[in-house]
Amino acid sequence: MTFCGYLPYSGPPMVVEHEISLKFTSSPPHDSEVYDNIQTPRVPASGIPIEIVLTILETAYFDDRGGPDIDLLSKCTLVCKAWSLHAQKLLFRRVRLRSHSAFASFTHAVNRNSPRGRILGDAVVQMRVVLDYNQPGCLNQSSLAVAVANCPNLYELDLAQYGYVAAGKDVVGSPAQERMRRPAPSFDEHSLALLIAGPHITALNFSNWSENNQSLLQLLEVWPSLKSLSITGTSPVLSPGMTYPPFPCALEELRLNCQREPAKEFLDWLLHRSAEEKSLRVIDLERQPSPELLDFLVEKHGETLHSLAIPSFATHEHAHAAMRCRSLRELRTESSWSSPVICRQMPETIQHLAFGLDLDTLLNPIVDLVKTRDDLQAVTVNLWRDGHRHPQFPFLQMACAYRGVDLRLTRDVRRMRLLVRGDPVVPPTYPRTQTLDSMQPAICPVFVA
Repeated sequence: MTFCGYLPYSGPPMVVEHEISLKFTSSPPHDSEVYDNIQTPRVPASGIPIEIVLTILETAYFDDRGGPDIDLLSKCTLVCKAWSLHAQKLLFRRVRLRSHSAFASFTHAVNRNSPRGRILGDAVVQMRVVLDYNQPGCLNQSSLAVAVANCPNLYELDLAQYGYVAAGKDVVGSPAQERMRRPAPSFDEHSLALLIAGPHITALNFSNWSENNQSLLQLLEVWPSLKSLSITGTSPVLSPGMTYPPFPCALEELRLNCQREPAKEFLDWLLHRSAEEKSLRVIDLERQPSPELLDFLVEKHGETLHSLAIPSFATHEHAHAAMRCRSLRELRTESSWSSPVICRQMPETIQHLAFGLDLDTLLNPIVDLVKTRDDLQAVTVNLWRDGHRHPQFPFLQMACAYRGVDLRLTRDVRRMRLLVRGDPVVPPTYPRTQTLDSMQPAICPVFVA
């Protein structure tokens, strides 16, 4: 007998009907659902406003090496007609000419008989030209003058001149002094007349790799508007027995990188008016100067000097010369060793300090300087060898962070130079920067061929 046998039989089960009404209420959607339902904004049919395009292009103008991003700007010229001219103006802001074919392409682009050519020619504010008489199809002096004349807003000219050597007699890797024993022609009267009639540039960088030591003197007569001058290679010489009129320019910046130190007679002639008007603000000596040369420059210009840069302040004579500059806002050296007294005597006006660092560098004076100079804005350090392992390097980092000082680190001295030099315009504050705003406010450019 089973358990079921004990249950009374009650027939089939009864079915009971119920009325059920369902009301659904929706809960507030999640944030992700809201965002998913938002329509993606669409670019108007007229395109992105050109003001926004210009801001983006100007922000992206410089590449990692400090030059114009030519690849980006070239591609932007092909995006659409509205972008083309604006991107080309940025491309033409800086021009580089190395050959006659490049000159021919450039002069065709800036032909002032066409509206577009005038716009592009007006855009050029910086130009780099190479006169290399060893190269086939090289640029000549007349072409240089014509190119400059087509750019009325040009304010900086970077000119490199290489002497000529007979075929088969050029020795690769020969010492610099031998490479400069090569003749180069002086500027002819026609070219000088074109340059004089052209734009009044304010910055000249002249690299002379020839035995012609009169070329720079010719160019200095062309532009009485110069404020920044850089001399590299062969030292210019005043011809004995000749009388030179006083140099009319009151320079604000002087950079020297000559194989031999320029004679004091030449520097006295070059900086005569600068000393009278107390205009010189920046001295950058890329080769270690003799104590006599540095003392000569500081004696005449140290009172108003804002920036001083030499490879090393290790000797007492060089450190003492820097200490006499009581208005310094910037002191730069690439060496990892400097006399400690120079930091202890740094004026209150200092805004930027640049130096090299290795395990033997005395960092205590520099850390103390960071802690005690209220105007200090930045410290630039090039790490030589194991400089980052210096036991006091963390103290420098903490001092800069606590004082709000920008600590900029590099491991390549070329990168350091790029960071600290900027454009040839004397700034109100240091460190110097390289921006579109620091260029002459005229136009926009770079043409490379």
